[in-house]
Amino acid sequence: MAGFLKVLFHNVLDGPSTDPFPLGETFTPQRFRGKVVVDPDICMGCGICRHVCAAGAISISPRPDQSGYDFTVWHNSCCLCAQCRHYCPVGAITLTNDWHNAHPQEEKYNWVERKFVPYVPCADCGTPMRPLPLSIARRIYLNNPDINVERIITLCPKCRQVEDARTHSSCAWPAAAKPGKTAGEGAPAKADATAGDAAPKE
Repeated sequence: MAGFLKVLFHNVLDGPSTDPFPLGETFTPQRFRGKVVVDPDICMGCGICRHVCAAGAISISPRPDQSGYDFTVWHNSCCLCAQCRHYCPVGAITLTNDWHNAHPQEEKYNWVERKFVPYVPCADCGTPMRPLPLSIARRIYLNNPDINVERIITLCPKCRQVEDARTHSSCAWPAAAKPGKTAGEGAPAKADATAGDAAPKE
């Protein structure tokens, strides 16, 4: 009996050791995987996150007017596996510490994260596209100082390939032909020798 009273006395002095939630703040681990959030400023719309999503909770829907696309995460379906964050090449997806996902069944279609990601026109051809993040472009063209990185991120993928080919040291673009000359004009004449001409005379 004395031992029990001793434990009880210490517990009274130490206070409650259980989690005070919902009457107070609770502890959330620093690396807790909560709600999925996307940053529309750096998202490229590549669709890798949608491809690896085990629960099919991510959708990317281009708008008919080509102004951009809607990035949607259904929290009701998300299993918090964090594969979208792991495979995102630009780091546009994060999992917050917000674990407040409990909701009534009738609100499941409202439990959604939706962001609009706008397109911008290509600086050369005007095609609607998503710009390449500057940090990614610097890593891609790290060993190619001839590339203007700040310009390359304003180009669509096709124009980016052309710009890369123009400035790459291993690519040689043909010079324009001079007026009045054909492709074969000005080339040294080849000797029209036959097998008999090359044979020694007796």
